[in-house]
Amino acid sequence: MEKAAHPRSASRPPAARRRSVAPRIAAALGTLGALLALMLAGAAPASAHATLDSTDPAQNSVVATAPPAVTLTFSETVSLSSDSVRVLDPAGKAVDTGNPGHADGKGNTARVGLNSGLANGTYTVAWRAVSEDSHPVGGAFTFSIGAPSDTSVSATALQGAKADDLVAALYGTGRTVAYAAFALLAGVAAFVLVCWPAGAARRPVQRLLMTGWTALLASTVAVLMLRGPYERGSGIGQALDLSLVRATLDERIGTALAARLLLLAAAGIFLSLLVGQLGQPPKPAAGTGSDPSAEPHDDDTEAAELRELEQRAAERPQREARIGLGVAGLVLAVALSATWVGADHASVGIQVWLALPFGILHLIAMALWLGGLASLLVALREGVGAEVVDRFSRIAFGSVAVLAVTGVYQSWRGLGSWSALTGTEYGKLLLVKSGCVVVMLGVAWISRSWLARLRSAPAEAAEVERAEVPEPVGAAAHSEDPVRRAQLERQRAAARTAGRERGLTPTRAGLRRSVLVEALVAVAVLVVTTMLTNSPPGRVAGEVRAAGSGATAPGAGNSAPAAPQTEPGRTVELKLPYDTKGRTPNAKGTATVTLNPARTGPNEVQLALDGADGKPVDVPEVQLAFTLPDRDLGPLPVALTAAGTGRWSGTTQLPLAGTWVVSVQIRSSDIDQTTPTQQFKIG
Repeated sequence: MEKAAHPRSASRPPAARRRSVAPRIAAALGTLGALLALMLAGAAPASAHATLDSTDPAQNSVVATAPPAVTLTFSETVSLSSDSVRVLDPAGKAVDTGNPGHADGKGNTARVGLNSGLANGTYTVAWRAVSEDSHPVGGAFTFSIGAPSDTSVSATALQGAKADDLVAALYGTGRTVAYAAFALLAGVAAFVLVCWPAGAARRPVQRLLMTGWTALLASTVAVLMLRGPYERGSGIGQALDLSLVRATLDERIGTALAARLLLLAAAGIFLSLLVGQLGQPPKPAAGTGSDPSAEPHDDDTEAAELRELEQRAAERPQREARIGLGVAGLVLAVALSATWVGADHASVGIQVWLALPFGILHLIAMALWLGGLASLLVALREGVGAEVVDRFSRIAFGSVAVLAVTGVYQSWRGLGSWSALTGTEYGKLLLVKSGCVVVMLGVAWISRSWLARLRSAPAEAAEVERAEVPEPVGAAAHSEDPVRRAQLERQRAAARTAGRERGLTPTRAGLRRSVLVEALVAVAVLVVTTMLTNSPPGRVAGEVRAAGSGATAPGAGNSAPAAPQTEPGRTVELKLPYDTKGRTPNAKGTATVTLNPARTGPNEVQLALDGADGKPVDVPEVQLAFTLPDRDLGPLPVALTAAGTGRWSGTTQLPLAGTWVVSVQIRSSDIDQTTPTQQFKIG
């Protein structure tokens, strides 16, 4: 919810209120848009997720003799496991010595030794590591000894470079639950301390606090157990492998998760103190039972001042307890937030010194807003007065302001350019999240109007007193008559809900419904946030998009890429001999790939498969892709259209100049398959 409107606004006609609201919304959106445009205009790409800078031997190179080891150099420090780098020969057999390490102690490198006596041919290197921001990255490349050859290595042999689908789903779910639990735990505690101290004695509020604490504990343990299989691409069965858990604890994210578990132990003590201190009603001051309707005299004035001092003295212990608990809660919230921020995008890249505190502020503001919404739902059900809603309204307004400032900065830092906003997964998820937040703000505006109505009606704005539930005594409490016991239970249930039903006036019910919608949209925001933290910010994609737009004709504007224009004399023909080792007539032959105009931008592609006798042959499956290893770009698959027996055609975008690699995956039967490759130069 946003800050409450002045009560006078409730007396204004609805049409007038709508007319005054529209310009304010337009002005606010215009200001935010201008600020975002200024920050994005000159932004440099942010560094997040390690990328492969170079390899030794070089990608797609041909070396005269077998190297003693393979070395990979990354853009930032990476963590390695026992199978982070695997080298496979043309037959798909592992030829590395295992247990890769950092070359010369440099954290941004990975080196694995090779067996001696390697034969000539093309070797495939599959690698997987954990970048400094705790995200796993992986890929593969080839090099040849003596001369290139066909290789039988398929996607199945490189499956370790991708996370298991089930493990990835469970890991993402655990992270989402952790975000939601933190918001619930921190937001409800703050709501009780600042807005509604008496709520600490209410069972629904206590259940919210325990739900947040328990869910955060369980999700943290689950993420810790799943991290090892998630990094290594193994199955769910490896979640209980203690060696993987131990390896995870040696990483930055493992240290953060372990610290979070220790902080949750401290948070458990904090919650017991919170409920124990604020859950007790304040002791009444002595002498407060005098008749307030008595005639005011000098003695009565002195007595009233004395009673006020006594009342302040009686409330002082709880006030001091709230201050102490508030400071302790703030320290815990900052420390818990750091366990996310210190192991995510904010911990690497540009302006880390500013990104870390902004990330912490963003998480805490999110918790105050979203966790406060859950508390407000319970508080409205319990019949709180308008002053409690008003206090939270001011907190929510401040939280939204902090979220706007920190969110704009994080967007600028993660995107780097306008093209990344629509051309990368990170940018698209950011647009979805922004849309959800805008919906939340719209619902919060509706909640604001309901609050204005509530404040304008003194009878509804007052807090609904709780109904006392008398306990049956004597024989009635131990009656053996089932009918009588059921009747007593119904009476007690009716007494417990009497106050709640008195508090659910039409205005309160409308306010509660709008807050409920806010909370539901907040769940969607948390889901998208988790997906956003798992997605690498766009870097190469922005450069590729710029290069691709430069290849289009002038005046094309923002229209779709132009269709490839064939040019005489600009055709490049690549012949790739293949042999799937099968016994069918199509198992051996030549794949011919032609490109025109063979330069950056759109190109027309033709693929022809001819058997050993030179005649066209068909195969059950064929796939064509282009890769630019020097820029870690690709593979870029080509959508092929059949154009006769053994003939296919399609189009592709080659956005950058450099030495490209074309690969043709050919399957001649259910079990026989090969992928010949060949280099060619563009530009």
